[in-house]
Amino acid sequence: MRLVPAVLVTWSIACAGSLIAAAWSAALAGVLALVVVLLLLRTWRHRRAVPRARTISATLAVASVLGAAVAVSCAVTANTQEGGPLAKAVAEGNGVLIEVRITGVPAEVSAPGHSGGNRWSVAAGLVKVTSKGSVTQGSADVMVVGGSAWQDVQPGQIVRTSGTLKAVREGQEQAALLSASSAPVVIASGFDVRQSAAEARRQFVAASAWLPSDPAGLMPGMVTGDTSALPESLEADMKTTGMTHLTAVSGANCSLLLGGFILLARCLRVSRPVAGAIAVCGLMAFVVLVGPEPSVLRASVMGSVGLAAMVGGLRGRSLTFLCVATITLLLLDPSMALNVGFLLSVLATLGIVLLAARIASWIPSVVPRWLAAGIAVPLSAQVLCGPVIAALQPQFTPYALITNVVAGPLIAPVTIFGTIAVPLATLFPWLAVVPVAVAGVCAGAVAGIARFFAHLPGAALPWAEGPAGVIAMVALSVVSVAVFWMMLHPTGVMHHVRMLHRAVMLTLERGARGKHGRLESCNKPSGRNYLWLLPKTPGPRASRQTPSAGGMPRRLP
Repeated sequence: MRLVPAVLVTWSIACAGSLIAAAWSAALAGVLALVVVLLLLRTWRHRRAVPRARTISATLAVASVLGAAVAVSCAVTANTQEGGPLAKAVAEGNGVLIEVRITGVPAEVSAPGHSGGNRWSVAAGLVKVTSKGSVTQGSADVMVVGGSAWQDVQPGQIVRTSGTLKAVREGQEQAALLSASSAPVVIASGFDVRQSAAEARRQFVAASAWLPSDPAGLMPGMVTGDTSALPESLEADMKTTGMTHLTAVSGANCSLLLGGFILLARCLRVSRPVAGAIAVCGLMAFVVLVGPEPSVLRASVMGSVGLAAMVGGLRGRSLTFLCVATITLLLLDPSMALNVGFLLSVLATLGIVLLAARIASWIPSVVPRWLAAGIAVPLSAQVLCGPVIAALQPQFTPYALITNVVAGPLIAPVTIFGTIAVPLATLFPWLAVVPVAVAGVCAGAVAGIARFFAHLPGAALPWAEGPAGVIAMVALSVVSVAVFWMMLHPTGVMHHVRMLHRAVMLTLERGARGKHGRLESCNKPSGRNYLWLLPKTPGPRASRQTPSAGGMPRRLP
């Protein structure tokens, strides 16, 4: 828990630093440095104080140091955007002739209102730029957006093109956005391991082309994050059923790979440190294969935390690992603080760390532990991610938990056999048929689950927008966990009901005693005749005399 303030301060400073100018970020770093000095002086002056007071000062000092480091990083990034080699060209908005080195993998982007065909984006690094006859060289990151000719560029190539430099949106780490008006011209090419990884992904897509359309498009997405062949109808159905995270590389993939490498190493009688080193090397190779994008790095780190939480069983240690991982990612890339995917990854991992093992322990021992974990993990992740998803997309998917639980056992064979098939598809394509078939069958089952539940009545229900929707989703998450516990512990529920009944009865009895008093006599008659309440005596009754009309009494029988 001592690292939680550091996470909160680091995240807050990263959010603020991504939205303000470089000068303000530098000033914020200076303020935090002054806070650190004051806290250290206070600790030195009260060095004989109780340990708790010294610990609080040290915790706040560490949080301030990390916040100052993030503020400095934000100031450097903002300074590159405001006064870097591309700042003048961005401000003028004139056409430029530019040379860039491709550092990413092309990805198709949607361009509303654009009639020039598909648009592709790719990350690149500046080599030199020519604007109004002046040549400028320097180092800056550029996001290139161009036509279909840009889908064939590869990492490591140096290309020349023309276009217009534009300012990026707030929170992005690139210095400028290049809207390319011409096709890229390759002027040099160097070796880049990402180029080999991209070729391996293309070979894997080609090796699965003989499968039906659904598994052929879904399996590459689940294994390598390549969704180029994913049918649009299947993508919509998976979004409806809350299974969109399966179409891209997530923390679940990284956890499965780490677990698989560890089990393989332990089966070979390898010691735990060596097994851990093998697992880390395998995960690094997988990251290179998929592409070292920020989302993949985030998934690998959070997957490692999730695996440590499920295997170690110590929530405190796993929470420490999660805090360290979050701080490290924010220090490396402060722009992640404004990324919704990063927030969802942290929340999902936090849910697994805090709730998954406890929820799994609620399930009776007659249920296999792998099935208990398959139910506990998606439920714990959904409990914390639900409010954020409701804020982004006011829609309730009642079948999300069921679909993820049912599809959970199928993710492991798709990931493991698909990963085995990736290098085989490049080196020995004929050997890749068997793992591709196994992974394809499981991927087809996942697609069938998504299509079946997406067409059931009430698969996508409207939800309230704004704060009301978030509060309602929080309440629903709490109620869902409570109902789940009540279903698994009927005896405990009856015990708590009896205790509540006993407490209510005791409260009512105490209140009744407080209202009781003593009876007192009243000397004032009320005027009522109470003789009619007395029992009637047997025998003849005395006759009553009533005055007659003439004034004389008349005897009645």
